[in-house]
Amino acid sequence: VQLQACGGGLVQAGGSLRLSCAASGGMFSTKAVGWFRQAPGKVREVVAAIGWSSRTKYYAESVKGRFTISKDNAKNTVYLQMNSLKPDDTAIYYCALAQKSYSPYLLSGNDYGYWGQGTHVTVSS
Repeated sequence: VQLQACGGGLVQAGGSLRLSCAASGGMFSTKAVGWFRQAPGKVREVVAAIGWSSRTKYYAESVKGRFTISKDNAKNTVYLQMNSLKPDDTAIYYCALAQKSYSPYLLSGNDYGYWGQGTHVTVSS
């Protein structure tokens, strides 16, 4: 299973970016997916997560109302739409695919068996 994340870049505060993460194999349609981020000097944190059926979603308090996670099973792709970006959103963003099938959203990195390579997001003030 490979996850390819893209869509990061440099944006001014208040701007938007859409991250994409395409999966090859791994029974994507049956798996929960998560977006994590890690800023310099900080621990990795879950930003948003979506259950296998897309019925359950989670957002970290810091991004609630600004970020939207979605899952397109036909394209084996998960998206993270990021609006009203802030300098505090600057980080490397990683997508992750659950290890097991048919779970609601997952918040622990230990529940994910596959990780993308990360895409850099830089928000300037």
